[in-house]
Amino acid sequence: MSPEPSTSPTTVPDSSVTAPSAPAPHRMDPAGGCPHAANAHLLARGAVAPVVLPGDVEAMAVIGHDALKEFLSHPDVAKGAAHFTALQEGRIPDGWPLKTFATVQGMTTADGDDHRRLRSLVSKAFTTRRVEALRGRVEEVTAELLENLAAAGRVGPDGRNVVDLRAHFALPLPMGVICELLGVDVEFHDQLHHLSNQIVATDIAPEDAMAANRDIVAVLGAVAASRTTNPGEDLTSALIAAREEDGDRLSGHELIGTLLLMIIAGHETTLNLITNAVRALCRHRDQLELVQTGKASWSDVVDETLRWDSPVSFFPFRYPTRDLTLDGTVIPQGTPVLAGYSAAGRDKAAHGEDADVFDLSRYATGSTTRHLSLGHGAHFCLGSSLARLEATIALERLFTRFPELDIAVTEAELPRHASFVGNSVQQLPVTLG
Repeated sequence: MSPEPSTSPTTVPDSSVTAPSAPAPHRMDPAGGCPHAANAHLLARGAVAPVVLPGDVEAMAVIGHDALKEFLSHPDVAKGAAHFTALQEGRIPDGWPLKTFATVQGMTTADGDDHRRLRSLVSKAFTTRRVEALRGRVEEVTAELLENLAAAGRVGPDGRNVVDLRAHFALPLPMGVICELLGVDVEFHDQLHHLSNQIVATDIAPEDAMAANRDIVAVLGAVAASRTTNPGEDLTSALIAAREEDGDRLSGHELIGTLLLMIIAGHETTLNLITNAVRALCRHRDQLELVQTGKASWSDVVDETLRWDSPVSFFPFRYPTRDLTLDGTVIPQGTPVLAGYSAAGRDKAAHGEDADVFDLSRYATGSTTRHLSLGHGAHFCLGSSLARLEATIALERLFTRFPELDIAVTEAELPRHASFVGNSVQQLPVTLG
């Protein structure tokens, strides 16, 4: 039997009703701050987000774990600024706070054969054997810093001895080690850290950004000149020798760019890693007890900190070499893209519903999803082994020497980095107990 014809009136689309518009792009806050609330909001909308950078530069951020892993190793994604459409069209002014990330000549802005050539020049300094050979020196520097830590404090109004752990421990350890590795004299350490801070800042004025770049190039030029005159067993001397033997292997700009990248990456990220790990352990004393009683390892602490509170929040830049669809979102060719490490670390689709929880026990079974905070693919962090070595030794020795160490102020009282690139606090006042 045939169904009766419908007697319902025909529905005519109402042309006055428009489809819901796409969410407005997320405007990155130049002042930085804690990224996690904004990250959660963005992740709820998808794995890829349109963003607006300082200066109203349109960009994208890849924030979901799986999407980021795919993006970081995608064959149609480049690092070279020749693929940055707005830059090539002259729409990025001098003094733009993120311009150095795009234009510095070194491994992080090279592709293909150029990337392999530059990486090969420094990779020998970071082999497992070479890094392990640094263990004794890292332990020596750590012991010296711990010996001087109590004397660096000040007595507060309540009679407690308070010391800035970031300034007196978390900073000088990686800064001292990377500068020794590069043959940078102690007289340059403070200046290089100050200038590094300015280069990664995203709220800096154009004239200050240009001055910071000019000054750090001058300092590193002085370092290179010193090592040229008085070569040693350091990496800078080795790079200069390689350049003199074969000028095609390393240009003058690439030498300075390589030193700049290694100084910044070699201390800023490890500084943030140690700082964030101490904050996490002090705020989660039950997790500190797990590692102090041997139920979790210091390596677990490093990995969970890298996942839960990545020392790098959004790293600039990569550029699709064609229109690229990622997790259903089109990223137009030539768009500058941020790698959202802090967001990917708390992506519940990858790390479970408890991704917001700092939990060392997730590593007990070995089945947890591997974080991406050290990168993925051809540009995986070259100094990852050294950073892990420094952080594990620093944390173990610190809490062995001062097991009752605690943060002297509330989390809200800790001043944040003025950057959405680096993720940490500017100071970490603690009581040693």
